[in-house]
Amino acid sequence: MANIGVIGAGSWGTALALLLDKNGHAVTEWSHRPEEAEELSRTREHKSKLPGVKLPETMRFTGDLEEAVTGKEVLIMAVPSTAVRSTAAKIRPYLTKGQIVVDVAKGIEENTLMTLSQQIEEELPDADVAVLSGPSHAEEVGRGLPTSVVVGAKTRETAEYLQGLFMNEVFRVYTSPDMLGMELGGSLKNVIALAAGIADGLGYGDNAKAALITRGIHEISRLGVEMGGAIESFTGLTGVGDLIVTCASVHSRNRKAGYLIGQGRTMQEAMDEVKMVVEGVFSTKAAVKLGKKYGVDMPIVEQVNAVLFEGKDAAEAVNDLMMRSGKPEHTAKPWS
Repeated sequence: MANIGVIGAGSWGTALALLLDKNGHAVTEWSHRPEEAEELSRTREHKSKLPGVKLPETMRFTGDLEEAVTGKEVLIMAVPSTAVRSTAAKIRPYLTKGQIVVDVAKGIEENTLMTLSQQIEEELPDADVAVLSGPSHAEEVGRGLPTSVVVGAKTRETAEYLQGLFMNEVFRVYTSPDMLGMELGGSLKNVIALAAGIADGLGYGDNAKAALITRGIHEISRLGVEMGGAIESFTGLTGVGDLIVTCASVHSRNRKAGYLIGQGRTMQEAMDEVKMVVEGVFSTKAAVKLGKKYGVDMPIVEQVNAVLFEGKDAAEAVNDLMMRSGKPEHTAKPWS
């Protein structure tokens, strides 16, 4: 049994806390709002994020960050991507050297272009930082539906230790040393999911969505490999797997926000209606900057950015994608 602190009491943090509790670990979940921690402790249900999912008496909830961090072998960083750096800084006084910190959020910092694990490492240089990613909606993990993910770490020892903590009969865990590739796939797929949602909102059908998913993973993998990620990370669970579920699922906040934009809502109106953090909005500008920095053409990402931040009409953006000059799909095999 391990002592584990889950930092963040949203749907994903709570679903993972429940999973780890069911695996026999001692779990303490922290909320930045003490009143939320008290309500979770009292009602044993996250009514706004995971309605109907019962939280056992063995799970502890706290609004005290020191309590959530001190004496824990592993910390699960489950706050929104925009709060990862500031939360890591708050953890620093309580962290012990070698303590494992697992980031489970997805995003890229716009001004530094750093992944979330890189931000954590900068704020917590004494931590052993890892990541968990893959096609894994909190609503399904909370209900115990079969799910497969990947744990990435700097060492095989840490990755396999975390694999053992999380894995059970409904939650299969693979390991990988490619933290960068995993995080790029997990972050950039949210931008493509916005595009897929926009196409759905415009009523463009399955053909358009299939094209966006396929060409989207092409953009993501080209950039990711150029940055040093492994192609297998983009063709696996943390790339195409995560992209498919985020573009297609009713649980996807990024797809839903895109759908609302396709129906005529502004970016802010869509985010307000979703009522949860839409990570793709915050990753889009960073994705455009990364494409330019590494010389990778990313037309879908660029059109999403134009719709979100430049006031471009969504239908016009799709038309501009369709009317780009003709080109081969790939150059892997030469003409005879």
